[in-house]
Amino acid sequence: MRKMTKKNKIAAVALSATLLAAGGGAAYAYWSTTGSGGGSAVASSGTTTSTIKITADFADGLTPGATEDITYTATNPNSSSTTVTLDKAVVSADNGCDASWITASVPTNTTTIAAGATETLGAGKLVFADTAGNQDLCKGAKITVAVTSH
Repeated sequence: MRKMTKKNKIAAVALSATLLAAGGGAAYAYWSTTGSGGGSAVASSGTTTSTIKITADFADGLTPGATEDITYTATNPNSSSTTVTLDKAVVSADNGCDASWITASVPTNTTTIAAGATETLGAGKLVFADTAGNQDLCKGAKITVAVTSH
């Protein structure tokens, strides 16, 4: 085995220091890097969603020229909460009563209905117009208010 000269020792130390510095710099660059990311998942398809039940409650005995309050409620049979906003109410009547004489309004707010809960959505008005013609066909007629929502 050959003996190392002083020049070779200095060169070996300098090479070792250079390699150490380069390795340390690589480690520094590795740990100070930046990045971004994301992820996704698919919601359970095993759960079915049931329709929200909306009711419109108002008193019997509506007469021409009268206005009645309507209370709207919603029942959520699902296992998660949902929001309900009423769009419009459509009035129908039987016995030949002209449903165009009767109008219904809906509240414009959005209400969150908790899972399995029944909540009041707000109030509207049911108005029976008093026309100049005979409105006897509406005597005893069943007035129905159908509501749409989103």
